[in-house]
Amino acid sequence: MLHIKAHRGRFLRPCPATRHYRCCGYQIIHIGENCPMDCSYCILRAYFRDRTLTAFANTEAMFVELAETFGRDTSRIFRVGTGQFADSLALEPITGHTRELLGFLAGYDNVSLELKSKTADLTWMAAGPRPDRVLPSWSLNAPAIVAGEERDTAPLEARLAAARTCAREGFRVCLHFDPICHFTGWEREYGHIIDMIFDYLSPAQIAYMSLGSFRCLPELPGRLLAEGRELPDYMLGEFAVGADGKKRLLRPLRVRQFRFMANRLAGHGFSRGLYFCMESDEVWRAVFGRTPRDLGGLAAYLLDCARNPGG
Repeated sequence: MLHIKAHRGRFLRPCPATRHYRCCGYQIIHIGENCPMDCSYCILRAYFRDRTLTAFANTEAMFVELAETFGRDTSRIFRVGTGQFADSLALEPITGHTRELLGFLAGYDNVSLELKSKTADLTWMAAGPRPDRVLPSWSLNAPAIVAGEERDTAPLEARLAAARTCAREGFRVCLHFDPICHFTGWEREYGHIIDMIFDYLSPAQIAYMSLGSFRCLPELPGRLLAEGRELPDYMLGEFAVGADGKKRLLRPLRVRQFRFMANRLAGHGFSRGLYFCMESDEVWRAVFGRTPRDLGGLAAYLLDCARNPGG
């Protein structure tokens, strides 16, 4: 069931980060809530009180708010996206929200829009968006996780084929490994999908890529059990409660996985634009030998990666 209603709050809001970890500075355009796909690890399962699939109908009010914000200081550059509280494109064939938004943003050179999805939907391209202002984005994971834990999502091959189509049209794409799950055979599985990326894309066609370890609100396992699902193996590992109140894989295990991913990506020639989602400076130093401050701040760094392909 899809609940269509008017949104009464603000449409543009900062990512719900915590000061204890480094946030990328992404701002959310709130077009709806929840997702028709069924991923066991999804934070939305525990973030909202229920899983009602919701789309907001009052887009005119949204555009008034966005025009006021984006037009106030055109020298300020915004990196925004619609994929935080919902999949950016899962409902696009029904709502057309993305095509509307792209038409509106055509008048704002100071805005880069990221469209983050686990679908292979490209109907939004009919709006004729500028390739230098739109960042098509896909969430990826190990093949075993996609097969067992991501129900009703597009296959990895379809996501990467869609990314290749966008790259051929001049868009620079973004990729996200979040969550990276810890399970028996994870090295083989994540190594396979990393190698697979470069069968479809060159490093220069990727604006940036995030790595994030599995973390969850304490309520998530209980929500899964209440729905009649068994807890997957990756939820049964060694966790501690982080500064944000979420269960996190122990730091040595996270660092080991991150180093593996970073080294495998570097072997394919990709390093600029690789960053962590919600990690501490200690983890940044352990893996990259630097912190976001050394990059001039993570938000500024990612804007530079998005807007200046050559670095």
